Amino acid sequence: MGFKGSLPLKAGPEGYVADDLRTISFAARDLGVHTVALVGASFQSAGFLRWLAVIAAIYLLVLQRTGWRTNILTALLVPYIFLNLPAIIFNFLRGEVGKWFAFIAEVLHLFFPHRFPDWLEMPKSLILLLVCAPHLLADNLRSSIIGVIISLVIGAYLLQEHIRESGGFRKSFAERHGVSNTVGIILLFVSPLWELIKYF
Repeated sequence: MGFKGSLPLKAGPEGYVADDLRTISFAARDLGVHTVALVGASFQSAGFLRWLAVIAAIYLLVLQRTGWRTNILTALLVPYIFLNLPAIIFNFLRGEVGKWFAFIAEVLHLFFPHRFPDWLEMPKSLILLLVCAPHLLADNLRSSIIGVIISLVIGAYLLQEHIRESGGFRKSFAERHGVSNTVGIILLFVSPLWELIKYF
């Protein structure tokens, strides 16, 4: 009884259940091992944490401009996004598309200042920074340990200010949008910390 390569089964229903439980435990162990290997590989090769941190920074930037008002300096999210934006998006926005976005945003801001929404100020600043930054900053600083350290300092400052503003680490999860904001700001800190660890 049983399939080829398995242990012989005991006769009776107890043996079948025990064999099924053993098979499930082996499958669960293999799933865990493969999941850890896959996540570890994505952290090292694909910049998975960097993508998550940039998405969190964009989320916090949009949330700050649309209703989540705090006293922390969220303008630091613009240089953070500049330093951590994945290369494929960075090069796309640094090219002609970004120039057109910057041109249209500036024209709208100049000729229609009363109709230009306040929440577009930071994205406009980000696009201008992406388009106008000299190659020394755009190429060398982003790919160096100095850019990682600057990102780490920005993430640590924003995390410290968020926790202080909330009244403690536990209370930062209890406020409105608390879990998503706190997890996003923790990602801003953890991503450059992981990059710094990979350098050594």
